[in-house]
Amino acid sequence: MNNGLDIQTPDELKKLPVSSLQKVCQEIRDFIIDHVSAHGGHFTSSLGVVELTVALHYVFNTPYDKLVWDVGHQAYPHKLLTGRKNAFHTNRMLNGLSGFPSRDESEYDPFGTGHSSTSISAITGMAVAARYKNDLLRQHIAVIGDGAMTAGQAFEALNNAGEEQPNMLIILNDNNMSIDANTGALKDYLINLTAGGSYNHLKSQIKNVFQSGTAKNKWPVGFIRKLEKLIKAGLLQHSNFFESLKIRYFGPVDGHDIKKLVEIMQRLKDIPGAKLLHCVTVKGKGFEPASDNHAKWHAPGMFNKLTGEVLITKKLTDDSLTYQEVFGHTLTALAKTNPLIIAVSPAMLSGSALTGMKKEMPTRVFDVGITEQHAMTFAAGLAADGLIPFCVIYSTFLQRAYDQLIHDVAIQRLPVVICIDRAGVVGPDGPTHQGAFDIAFTRCIPGITGASPMDLVDFRNLLFTAQSGILKGPFAIRYPKGSGESFLGESNFTLLKIGKGRMVRTGIEIAILSLGPVGRYVIEACDELAKEDVTPAHFDLRFFKPLDEDLLHEVFQNFTAVVTVEDGCIAGGVGTAVTEFMIEHHYHAFIKRLGLPDTFAVHGRQQELHTMYGYDCNGIAAAVRELNAALKTVFKQTYSR
Repeated sequence: MNNGLDIQTPDELKKLPVSSLQKVCQEIRDFIIDHVSAHGGHFTSSLGVVELTVALHYVFNTPYDKLVWDVGHQAYPHKLLTGRKNAFHTNRMLNGLSGFPSRDESEYDPFGTGHSSTSISAITGMAVAARYKNDLLRQHIAVIGDGAMTAGQAFEALNNAGEEQPNMLIILNDNNMSIDANTGALKDYLINLTAGGSYNHLKSQIKNVFQSGTAKNKWPVGFIRKLEKLIKAGLLQHSNFFESLKIRYFGPVDGHDIKKLVEIMQRLKDIPGAKLLHCVTVKGKGFEPASDNHAKWHAPGMFNKLTGEVLITKKLTDDSLTYQEVFGHTLTALAKTNPLIIAVSPAMLSGSALTGMKKEMPTRVFDVGITEQHAMTFAAGLAADGLIPFCVIYSTFLQRAYDQLIHDVAIQRLPVVICIDRAGVVGPDGPTHQGAFDIAFTRCIPGITGASPMDLVDFRNLLFTAQSGILKGPFAIRYPKGSGESFLGESNFTLLKIGKGRMVRTGIEIAILSLGPVGRYVIEACDELAKEDVTPAHFDLRFFKPLDEDLLHEVFQNFTAVVTVEDGCIAGGVGTAVTEFMIEHHYHAFIKRLGLPDTFAVHGRQQELHTMYGYDCNGIAAAVRELNAALKTVFKQTYSR
């Protein structure tokens, strides 16, 4: 889209002949490759839906017709065609465009998305609302793919849509992938549909026979229609899941044949009720390295578009590994000595660094698809039968399994280890993906143990402690996206005492209590404050449930002011827990809580967000200076009296 047609709105697109649409598709692909190679972002998913996107905006009257993208990381072509091309260089940057559809960003985004499998529910609601308001001309389209059809909510929505029969079209973007390859029986079912296509082939043959002149003369029209219904009913009883739910099925079709897509979508506009168009696409279409390795190129960061070489901006060495890498290596090592350890992931094996363990121990690692609720209860079932499941789940996705965490795990006191990956702000993916709430929503659950390591060595020891058998209930360990420091690959483990923190630095008057890797910012802040002769103490809480009450008694008995620091929401977080302790034990102290405010965290780089929300090194130092000034003021007022 840098030259040539340069289409930027659906109205401009509709003025073109169908013969020009393939050129538009190529321009969009070139633009996405140019942009993502230079700035990073989601890649293969957007390349795979270019023709689908162009056809949808060509045929349907958006934004009057409602178009919802499931997950939404594949919506880059949609954004380019809906007036956002000139601002696209700000995609996923602080104060720039969102990497996902957003109602606040454009009228062409009628429903915000980020988590999977919500589109059919949303579009069913919109279609029913239009029917209720007697707006019978409006079309409603949901595009679902990248494994999102495996989640329970998608099936719940299909069931409801089949019953309600509103005017809606589901586009099943079937690329046999989520981030990693799809798993489960539905994958095999869709493969059989695309490979055989027997249902639609036979339906076409029946239609051809009865539309012939001979058939029309020989058979009454009523008989032909009745026979068609009987044959269809018999076929569907055994062949098509969607039609068994009363959703008319069309396909499979080539999702990259723009002319065919336009033709079939134009016909589908005139068919009432709930419909599904099954499109077969290739994730990463148009960029050979991406189409050959979907997982690697899902969101590769910057790369050389000519050679396909991924450009690593920060080289990770032996003493600077990611938390995810250390998790994968450590759990594999522990599993070699503890045969009870099982790993469970809801479609995030590569993201959580479990692919190595899966290759080495294939019977002990389960990718259950995009099914967070099932993953948690599946892990509960494993634990109920004596195993030690490590349920590895991103913080933002754990929200979807909250009922199962309470009902199936915690109430039954089952020793499921919940590894909360991507805890805290994760950066460019924005409010749908920030791990803001897990401290607040887990610490209120009775019987759960909750911890967060300050460094990689502590992380390994928490994992070791979790599988040691000393706990009689769930153990949640939260850790961030990205690298840690000061890790030299120690092979020995230390069994940690549950609910015990540690002093990191001595000090006077002011104590800083940190939880998790943000403790590194505290160390930096203390070094800077020391140059000003301000010497706060630093304590690493390590556990947010149970709190180290001995440590807190020591703090409130010896310090006049306290700063709490956490990479999570302040409301209900560890700072709140410390404040509750202070009140319940009748202590009096100045207290300042640092963390995410009572808003949804925006998109931007992790460091930018830490700075923006005031709990990086500078923010912590500023809080200490504020308290130090307050203490001096109180001292002067007291002394003057």
